[in-house]
Amino acid sequence: MVTRSGRRAGTRLATLAVGVAVAATLLLGACSSSGSSSGSGGKVTLSYGLWDKNQVPAMKRIAAAYHATHRNVTVNVQLTPYDDYFTKLQTAAGGGEAPDVFWMNGPNFQLYASNGVLAPLTGTLDTKPYPASLVKLYQLDGKQYGLPKDFDTVGLWYDKKLFDAAHVKYPDASWTWPTFVDAARKLTVPAKGQYGTAALLTGQEGMYNTIFQAGGYVVSPDGKHSGYGTPQAIQGLKFWTDLIQQKLSPGQQQMTDTAPYQMFEAGKIAMYWGGSWDAVEFGNNPLTKTQADVTVLPQGAKRATVIHGLANVVFNRSKHKAQAIDFAKFLGSKQAAQIEGSTGTVIPAYAGTQQAWIKSHPQFHLQSFLDELPYAQPLPVSANTAAWNTLEADILTKAWTGSTPVDQAANNQAQKMDGVLAKEGK
Repeated sequence: MVTRSGRRAGTRLATLAVGVAVAATLLLGACSSSGSSSGSGGKVTLSYGLWDKNQVPAMKRIAAAYHATHRNVTVNVQLTPYDDYFTKLQTAAGGGEAPDVFWMNGPNFQLYASNGVLAPLTGTLDTKPYPASLVKLYQLDGKQYGLPKDFDTVGLWYDKKLFDAAHVKYPDASWTWPTFVDAARKLTVPAKGQYGTAALLTGQEGMYNTIFQAGGYVVSPDGKHSGYGTPQAIQGLKFWTDLIQQKLSPGQQQMTDTAPYQMFEAGKIAMYWGGSWDAVEFGNNPLTKTQADVTVLPQGAKRATVIHGLANVVFNRSKHKAQAIDFAKFLGSKQAAQIEGSTGTVIPAYAGTQQAWIKSHPQFHLQSFLDELPYAQPLPVSANTAAWNTLEADILTKAWTGSTPVDQAANNQAQKMDGVLAKEGK
């Protein structure tokens, strides 16, 4: 249930830290007086923490651009793989030694901000260039703690060679759920070990999209209730489990043994629901860089795709908080976004800078990911997202394997998730 990158929150359902323990540790860190940067003679060194090795070159270029106009400030980029990132950040923050500036995602934001680990961004902030849903994602109690760095949506990747062999028309914006399922049936060839699609148990790339498309929700707008027990959410889940039952997708164990993106790259899956970040992976793979393309997700009762994005935040106990805040603002600038977009790794959040990203992989119709913005739905989060993500992994896996009926698993998830959300309000 973990995709290859772990870069985005919704791709991981079971590996976030337990909220109560994290909160206790972070609260201790908030009381610490130490920081992670050093300086002498008017010179300052800031540490910048991130988790994606593919983005290190771009981040170093941005750091160099900042240093060019702030000669007294040097930024050291520190890479920690995602699997260890939040575990190490929790420990570092608890000891008062977190990076001065670091990446933050939606599911973890409220936990860190509410425990005093993050510094509010002071001074003039122009948030109009960023998607409004992402600006709001990094606000708490009326204060802005992070500026959006990038964003991603989810599209339908497909293998043109497999479509041609099956004489199936390439997917486009006219596709609906029935169109998709019918194509998956035609593209499934058991004798070749070929499947029409992959019904991966994942939030951001899978079931959250179909829950929204069915007209449902994961967390109620007031943050007090789970939507999993509603008919719409159950329909969104059944979209995936039905594909497994009809053998149009590999089974849960197969997808655990071999990641679906690897099956797609090997020509064993014809259609793959994947993020905009997959452009780098598929653009570098010998098969998909020539055979794959992407379009918008098929439509259910309505159109929807999940949108999420990272933000740059500042450690509240940084020894050089003023410089750290200034660097965080630069990271959210148009200049920084243009540098990042030119590398083709992610979609910059700053409006008007996305075309460089689109042009970075001209063989793919990457404009599809931007075409989905008008109906994009924010990634579901709460004050302790980790707790109910863990429940999803435990409870919904039983529906994916067929050991528990979907409606029963959904109602179990809703009941236990309501308990978690109720504790958040206390």
